[in-house]
Amino acid sequence: MKSAKSTRRMILSATAVVALATSGAVASADARSPEAAGSPGVVVPFGSYNGTVDGVRTPFDGEIHNNSLAVSPDERIAVAANSQSDHLVVIDLRRGREITKIKGYVTPRNILFAPDGHSFTVSDSTLGVLDRISLHTFQVEKRLPLGAGVFGTAQTNDGKRLYANNEAANTVTVVDLAASRPVSVITGFAQPRQGVKLAPAGDILYVTNFQGDRITTVDTTTNKPAKEIGGFNQVRGLSVSRDGTRLYAANSGDNTVSIIDTASGATLQKVPVGQQPYGAALSPDETVLFSGNLGGNTLTAVDPDTGTVIGTVTGLIGPRQAISFSADSKTAWVLNEDLTVAEVDVHALKVIRTLGKV
Repeated sequence: MKSAKSTRRMILSATAVVALATSGAVASADARSPEAAGSPGVVVPFGSYNGTVDGVRTPFDGEIHNNSLAVSPDERIAVAANSQSDHLVVIDLRRGREITKIKGYVTPRNILFAPDGHSFTVSDSTLGVLDRISLHTFQVEKRLPLGAGVFGTAQTNDGKRLYANNEAANTVTVVDLAASRPVSVITGFAQPRQGVKLAPAGDILYVTNFQGDRITTVDTTTNKPAKEIGGFNQVRGLSVSRDGTRLYAANSGDNTVSIIDTASGATLQKVPVGQQPYGAALSPDETVLFSGNLGGNTLTAVDPDTGTVIGTVTGLIGPRQAISFSADSKTAWVLNEDLTVAEVDVHALKVIRTLGKV
């Protein structure tokens, strides 16, 4: 008898992917209004595989766990998910409460806001889609099939292009967001998962390969791999400095964060942090790097220039790579394992509120 995992992979590979219009019951509240309460949204099932085998929940790649948090450009709304839940959570950051849930997902992976703040994208590695969802209606405006295994995403500053890792196909798909279609598929990766980051200039894409513990750089003008950087141990979240000269990468295998010279690919330092670091999030003013330590339930604050540990933030629940900073770098929002959000005073290195509690 074939295993459930083999069965679902056969189902996915044997059936053509067809995009469906999503016209099911969704919330119609305006998320920008502090009074928006909203009823739970529901995403219409898509394609041949809905995440169950013989009625048992069986995600395509459910053994790979991660989470995601995106904050709207006006810093009023957060959208969060983890890959073990079937929904997204929308939180009013000012009032600190949950607005609504958007249901219908199986393994939601990565969330990104559009630069105008009116919509956001989410990938689902079981459904094999990238959805664009309106922040005003919580309705799916566009659904783009990218194949089972679609994982981490990164987008250009103008929101015109998006890069999507596919850990099952070992590819990165380049998406024209305005036209809502793929324009290129880049090959040569090995289990590219959540870790993908664009350099601020947009000229280089950094893609983690979980298999082989290396990072591949991609020239975004040619959409071709340029070089590989090694020396990691279960590489996870990434950040790139504003001038593009430094790369920061979390190593969950040896409890460190690597500081890399991007020109040479050399490891300048491996900074000891907390237990099982997944995140390596650089503040906009580049004065602090936060490592989200899953095993230690902490953040480690690191001086990104010197590699010196500044301090530790406690009071978190299973933080991973889902860490967002305010534009002024004074506040950080960190996703907890239970899909609440810890609001952190960056200067004081202290959790000041927990948002999203029902």
